Order: sequence, then C-alpha cells, then structure tokens
Amino acid sequence: MRIERIELLHVAIPLVSPFRTSFGTMTTKDTFLLRVVTDAAEGWSEFAADPEPLYCSEFVGGAELVLEHHLVPRVTPGITAAEVAPRTEAIKGHKLAKAALETAILDAELRSFGMPLGTFLGATATKVPAGVSVGIKNSIPELISDVEGYLAEGYARIKLKIEPGWDVEPVRAVRERFGDVLLQVDANTAYALADAEHLRRLDEFGLLLMEQPLDEDDIRGHSLLAQRIRTPICLDESITSARDAATAIALDACRVINVKPARVGGYLEARRIHDVAVAHGIPVWCGGMLETGIGRGPNLALAALPGFVLPGDVSASRRYFAADLTEPFELQDGHMHVPAGPGIGVEPIPETVKRFTTATKVLYPRD
Repeated sequence: MRIERIELLHVAIPLVSPFRTSFGTMTTKDTFLLRVVTDAAEGWSEFAADPEPLYCSEFVGGAELVLEHHLVPRVTPGITAAEVAPRTEAIKGHKLAKAALETAILDAELRSFGMPLGTFLGATATKVPAGVSVGIKNSIPELISDVEGYLAEGYARIKLKIEPGWDVEPVRAVRERFGDVLLQVDANTAYALADAEHLRRLDEFGLLLMEQPLDEDDIRGHSLLAQRIRTPICLDESITSARDAATAIALDACRVINVKPARVGGYLEARRIHDVAVAHGIPVWCGGMLETGIGRGPNLALAALPGFVLPGDVSASRRYFAADLTEPFELQDGHMHVPAGPGIGVEPIPETVKRFTTATKVLYPRD
C-alpha cells in the first residue's frame, strides 16, 4: 500500500461538562486527528493524549514533532499496518503517537479490503456492555445526582475517579444509595504503598476492582498492595505492552487489566495483551481516553474480543460531546453496538470536523 498524503488536523471540542481526575480537569478535548491517504483508500485516527503531559509523558505538541520528524519518514511511502511497529521500534517510547499512525494506516488498509476492524481483530460480539467513568465532583450530592442519571440511561457499570480526600466517603455514598450496582474506582496513580491501610477501607464496598492506585512504574508495589487488600487490583498506566502484562501477571501485581489501545502502541499490540491475559485467566476491559467517535469506533471493535468480559469505558457520544466528529454512538439497553463498516467502521462528518479544526498540517509529502 503506497501512502500519498498524511495530514494532521488539530481539533478542539468542548466537553458537555468538566471532567476531573486526580491529575487535572478537562473542559475541552484538545488533540489532533491523522488522515492517511493511500493509493487504495484513506484512513483516520485520533491521538489520545492531552496538550499537557499529565496522564502520561506524551502530549499533543510533542507527538506532532515526533510524527513529523521521526515516525512518518519511517513509514513512507510504502507500508502495511503490521510493519509500522518494527519500522518505528528504534524510536524510544512515544507509543500514543505510534498508535495514531498505525491505526490510520490500518484503517486505510482494511478499508481497501472491505474488512471491519472487529473481524480483523477476532471480535466475537456485535455489541458490548458499556460502563461510564464519573470524574471527581465538588460534593457528594453532585456525585449522587450524576450517578443516578447514568444509571437511568442504562449504563452497566459505574467507575468513580478517586484521590486522597475523595475516596472512602464518596464510594460509601454511592454504594449505600444504589445498592449492588457494578462499581469500581480509578486512582490514576494518586496513592503510595504507605496508603495500603487506608485503601483497605474500600474492601467493605465489594468493588469490582481498584484501578492503578500506585505509580505506573511500581509493579512491585502493586504486588505488595495486592497482598494487603481484598479488592482486585487492575493495572492501566503500568501496562504498555504484552511483555508488561506478562510480567505483572507473573508477579501477581494485578488480577485485571485495562487495555487502552493508544497507550500500548495500537490495536495490534492491544490484541496481543488480550491474548496473554486470556492465556492466564486474567479478565480485561477496554479503557477510554474521552475519545471522539473516530477513537470510540475502533475501541468498540477491540472490546468485542472474547477476553473483554468486563464493561469498558465505551460510553455514548453524548456523555462527553454535544456534537461528535462522527455520527453519534448511542447507548441501547446498556450496550454499545460494534461498527460493522470497513476499517474503523465510522466516517468523519466533514462539516463537523471543519467546525472544530483549529489548524491543519501536511506531514507527507514534505515541501
């Protein structure tokens, strides 16, 4: 497949409400899209990180530079999606940037074959149960009101963002108000092993899992914490490859894995992590990065693989956006339908993309 053009489109899309985590508050999805035009088809992808390196070391401006100067030159003019990782392996890190490039090329490649991403990955479901992530709120009444609304919409699982000072009491309030709803928490690395006794207080609430309580590079700490609390530990930021997954499982550092395709370098590595987890009896679920429809569509395809047995962060478009970049994804009976079209299965709406685009840059061919 011969690449003829690669464009980078900066987009800024307001969120319907601020989304607060332990590392910051988002009011706008400010990122970029990649459009890859080949001699057979065109493909799209979305960069998952933010303008600042708070969730991880990557950020929008840095990703643009590494794509332009180091990644794109290694994949042009001729490439297949399977060759992206080996051709860019010499560039250390930058997995989210690599994921955006691989996904856009994979989208174009699959569209040229008329094959949906789910079929390519090995999906076995046509719809997946949907969970919703609830950010840190200003008060418990505000939290209860939001959770009540999401349950009324039909979400199958509630995830609460937590941080020191906002953990036990909010979880208690939700559990007491809503009974045996599937409930989990996400700390985004906000705690230390010294907080083990405090985190153990969450055991009484029968949580589905506790996601990434410690620093991303603290696999040993997670292993020790897992011996001190009953709540299953789920790793997110710590898992950037199938090798990481195998290491964490071998060290008993987790009993669940959150697979975010962008974080691990793309959907091909995400499938490998799924396979490693299934081989060891570890359940996985698909995490989210507040994606637009361009990122949400392929995530749903991944979440339809057989090892994804827990509801993922694959919420409806209106959870985050008043207007999405694609036709909106809708929640139906607690589930989201997997796109059945070729490639990532969704089409950007030109007028909406233009409305939210703040700048465009051609990465290939270079002038």
